[in-house]
Amino acid sequence: MARTATIVRETSESKVELSLNLDGTGKTDIDTSVPFYNHMMTALGKHSLIDLTIKAAGDTDIDAHHTVEDIAIVFGEALKQALGDKRGIRRFADATVPLDEALAKAVVDISGRPYCVCTGEPEGFEYCMIGGHFTGSLVRHVMESIAMHAGICLHLQVISGRDPHHIAEAEFKALARALRFAIELDPRVDGIPSTKGAL
Repeated sequence: MARTATIVRETSESKVELSLNLDGTGKTDIDTSVPFYNHMMTALGKHSLIDLTIKAAGDTDIDAHHTVEDIAIVFGEALKQALGDKRGIRRFADATVPLDEALAKAVVDISGRPYCVCTGEPEGFEYCMIGGHFTGSLVRHVMESIAMHAGICLHLQVISGRDPHHIAEAEFKALARALRFAIELDPRVDGIPSTKGAL
């Protein structure tokens, strides 16, 4: 059965159209209307091997927050929908990703229980404007929104870093790599990878 999802979400603040295929090759077509976020979501698709199409527009004349948040919500919902009953997945995975001086680690559990812990971002990172439209605080907000709406447990740690662009990109790529392995079908797993029989 195809592990795919397509979701359209429209509010007074944004319109998001998103499609994904968990068993893809990392092919992306991203237009979030926020240039740096395009870069991050392209990296997320590429390094998770999730085929990902996003077309979004919103009230970016106010700021990028609403559009960025709504895309993260829809991505999380689509991930949850495409995973179905999670039969046969590896479930747990971690990845540590460097980008020059920055180093980030992501650990995920496709648990059905949403939880997000983000630590280690340097003081003041949340106030940095990256690419002219994207504040550092949005990285954590995106991660929390994905985790809550996908129903996954995510621990994300910035181990080191100085440049805000490098830090954010290492975080997104670490999540991507961890997701790649956690959602992968494991030929040795028969059924739901939980002692409870459900995730």
